[in-house]
Amino acid sequence: MPTAMTAPPDKLKPLELEPWPRVDFERFGPVERMPLSRIRQQIIRRLTRNAVVIPHVTHHDLADITALDSRRRSLNESGDSTQPKLTILPFLLLALAVALREFPQFNASLDAGELVMRNYYNIGVATATRSGLLVPVVRDVQAKDLMELAAAIALLTETARNGKLTPAQMAGGTFTVSSLGGIGGTAFTPIINAPEVAILGVTRSTVAPVWNGTEFVPRLMLPLSLSYDHRVIDGADAARFTVRLAELLNDARSEPLERAD
Repeated sequence: MPTAMTAPPDKLKPLELEPWPRVDFERFGPVERMPLSRIRQQIIRRLTRNAVVIPHVTHHDLADITALDSRRRSLNESGDSTQPKLTILPFLLLALAVALREFPQFNASLDAGELVMRNYYNIGVATATRSGLLVPVVRDVQAKDLMELAAAIALLTETARNGKLTPAQMAGGTFTVSSLGGIGGTAFTPIINAPEVAILGVTRSTVAPVWNGTEFVPRLMLPLSLSYDHRVIDGADAARFTVRLAELLNDARSEPLERAD
């Protein structure tokens, strides 16, 4: 099991940084000044702290979700019209709950020189809102099925976008997912949401030719970008975690993705 660093983050000496440049922007042309919201200022403080204090490494991989996406479409076609439409996200959360149980250091936190191994799986879903990026938390993912997860995600993201998310709904996360699949991109390096030690970024899936040993066949591939805290997680474990996650998403039977427990 990885060991915690010798000094907790709050005991580290502050970094000696150059002062922020002061520029007379108006001197070079007309400008418009827009005050930052309180939420945006808090986001700036937290992201800066996390990016500076945590030694980030990002591991990239691809998951074949051809069979999973076919199953998703089938479930949506046969499902009740009152139920939320399934996206890839509920499948991803269930797969993560399985992988986190098998690789517990990814579900841990550093706390005062100790590594806290958490035995619950609360996964945050980064959500873009008018106020900025918020992270509502889906609790006890391992105890929910696909439709329960879809409903929980839909409710939390709608609440966040309506500006009604409470602090309690953003507390207690053990791992975070940031999905840009609806927008695009091929990979990115998400910033870890402290006190968590890892975050998964996903971008838009694309059909690509994949060699099956005899020929190239079209497969739907999902890019995975796993940022992890290198003080807690080694590169080899990050690679194994991502490979296992891809295996779970690739399982044509999708048996592990009915319910994580």
